[in-house]
Amino acid sequence: MQVHLEAIKHPIFKLIGEAADELGVDAYVIGGYVRDYFLKRNTPKDIDIVAIGSGIELAKKVASKLEGKPEISVFKNFGTAMIKHKDLELEFVGARKESYHRDSRKPIVEDGTLEDDQNRRDFTINAMALSLNESNFGELLDPFNGLGDLDQKIIRTPLEPGITYSDDPLRMMRAIRFATQLHFNIELKSLQAITENQERIKIVSKERIVDELNKILMSPIPSIGFSLLHKTGLLPLILPELTALQGIEEIEGQRHKDNFWHTLEVVDNISETTDNLWLRWAALLHDIGKAPTKKFHKKIGWTFHAHEFVGSKMVFKLFKRLRMPLNEKMKFVQKMVMMSSRPIILSEDHVTDSAVRRLVFDAGDNVEDLMTLCEADITTKNPKKQKKYKNNFKIVRQKIVEVEERDHVRNFQPPVSGEEIMETFNLKPSKEIGIIKDAIKEAILEGEIPNEYEAAFQFMLEKGKALNLKVKSE
Repeated sequence: MQVHLEAIKHPIFKLIGEAADELGVDAYVIGGYVRDYFLKRNTPKDIDIVAIGSGIELAKKVASKLEGKPEISVFKNFGTAMIKHKDLELEFVGARKESYHRDSRKPIVEDGTLEDDQNRRDFTINAMALSLNESNFGELLDPFNGLGDLDQKIIRTPLEPGITYSDDPLRMMRAIRFATQLHFNIELKSLQAITENQERIKIVSKERIVDELNKILMSPIPSIGFSLLHKTGLLPLILPELTALQGIEEIEGQRHKDNFWHTLEVVDNISETTDNLWLRWAALLHDIGKAPTKKFHKKIGWTFHAHEFVGSKMVFKLFKRLRMPLNEKMKFVQKMVMMSSRPIILSEDHVTDSAVRRLVFDAGDNVEDLMTLCEADITTKNPKKQKKYKNNFKIVRQKIVEVEERDHVRNFQPPVSGEEIMETFNLKPSKEIGIIKDAIKEAILEGEIPNEYEAAFQFMLEKGKALNLKVKSE
């Protein structure tokens, strides 16, 4: 099929075609660039070029023709080479065929034809190739009707899906990720093959799995992906803390909500308001402490006492298991999980200044993120309740603004330092300094004194007196 498209109007493609002709090899642009062009998405800046011959030699030839003679990164073990040119990242590879050992997703690679190379691709929509040689420039080679699958919004494998997913189990995650990002359906045979091969995910590195999870989480409607992970049996193998939340128990006519499906609603809600990946992770994990803390009491029904505290501890274990960053990002997620009920409790009660001061003090610069999470947590289908909760959160937000403008407790710094306390009472480092500092902080948070130096200094003198401390000058 001959196409004359803007897809290959970029001058880089003509240049690659000229280099390929000079070397006497056939060259094609393949994969994501071609797919996204036909989908009318922003075409990616990373472009895959396949050569029927040496991809490395083609890369060298292309680099010699480019302005500024960019450096080439060569990966001989993989038979690939990469050129970064302006805003483009060009990856060159020789056409190849692959075979796999049962215990590894790393293929045994041999030189191959374009047909071999298209056969090894994960999905039909990623197997389309556009020729770059002058003789047939712009010809679309689409042996598996990827164009038709784009039109039908279907994720399908070029070859038998059971073999495709067993050979490289990461493709199961990729199928679900593409279905989520593109809002496509996974072909029924593919879906069944993923379910049958679910255990194979165990040979995939945690880093690659998390990379796909992140892409699912950053999709417009992440619940599509997590529902598919759940349906195919992959989710309990990756995030058992999440699937443990599924189900509704009833004792003596009292039931609790299904916290798994509630969680997916919360993630979808928050995805409408933020692109912060780690806040989306916080939404995904905000209730994981509910499974281990669930109890039934005859008088009060179902409880999940301290689920926020338990959940925040579970975040660390989960991040460690999945080899996710054990840094400030993890601490942020822990903090959001730990505090996830605070604004909700505030919104249900009469909102006092002292409670708001404590919320702002504890949340610091993350108070806006915390409010966003709590607003996403409203999943009731009762219109009156939903309106009431949203209005209550507006009141809390307004209170936060008022309290912060007046009391400045965000990222609180004590008006009187430990050094000044030591100097005033002629003290060496001792527990009394900590007692006085804590007392000043509590007095400010409770509204007993304003967050100002003079008031704090006078309070310090009174507290010192109560502790039988003598002012230095006395």
